[in-house]
This record gives sequence, structure tokens and C-alpha cells, in this order.
Amino acid sequence: MRPMMQRDAASAMLGMVVELDEPGEAVVSMTVRDDMLNGFAITHGGLVFTLADTAFAIACNEDERVTVAGGADITFLKSTTAGQRLTARAVRRVVSGRNGLYDVSVTDESGDVVAEVRGRSLTTNRSQEGRPDPCS
Repeated sequence: MRPMMQRDAASAMLGMVVELDEPGEAVVSMTVRDDMLNGFAITHGGLVFTLADTAFAIACNEDERVTVAGGADITFLKSTTAGQRLTARAVRRVVSGRNGLYDVSVTDESGDVVAEVRGRSLTTNRSQEGRPDPCS
């Protein structure tokens, strides 16, 4: 597991599992727990987004430079509840200069689409070790 994810306490606390970590693509899953439900007994939308955001972060950090989200939009398509396994697959669409576009699809254990996310990345001049990148 790469250092970025070793330090990600939020993803670990939520029980996320990185299933694929390739340049420009990532798959991350988690099982919905009772404490992840909202007042309607469905998975809190913020946690669905958090799963998608983690896959997005892995997919867009392809080299030693720190890449962060510049923005993202989510569309919720199906509700889920405790005990269900959600999987987020992030895929790079395009990178132009320091900007990138990534699509993330969140599905449930039956393959139904739960949410779609379009993420916009921005590559910083910081290296993953926290030092400025001499190339930018």
C-alpha cells in the first residue's frame, strides 16, 4: 500500500479496501455499517461520496507530485443500507497540464449503479514527501 493510503485515517476508519491501484485507475470498496446510515436508514450520501473521493484520489495521484481535488459533482442514483458492499471505480478521462478529469462509478454488490461522480483534479507543486517539486 502506498504511503498516501497508509496515512489516510479516514478511509481506514470507514473500512475501505483498495482493490486496484494503477496509474489513472483505482477500485476501492467498503461495507456499509449501521453507523454509516442517515436518519432514513439509508447510507449517508457523504459517505458514498467519501468512498468515491478515495478512489478518485488514488487514481489521480500517478507520480510523486501531490494531486488534489479541484472540484467534484455527484449524482445519487440508488440508495443502499447496512450490510451492502459498495465499490467505487475511478478512471482517468483526460489530463491537460496540471488539470485532470476523472469519472467514478459507485456500484453495490449486485452491480447496480449507486452514484456517479465527475472529479476535477489539480496537480500541485508539492511532492508526496512534502517538498516542492523542482520540475514545476
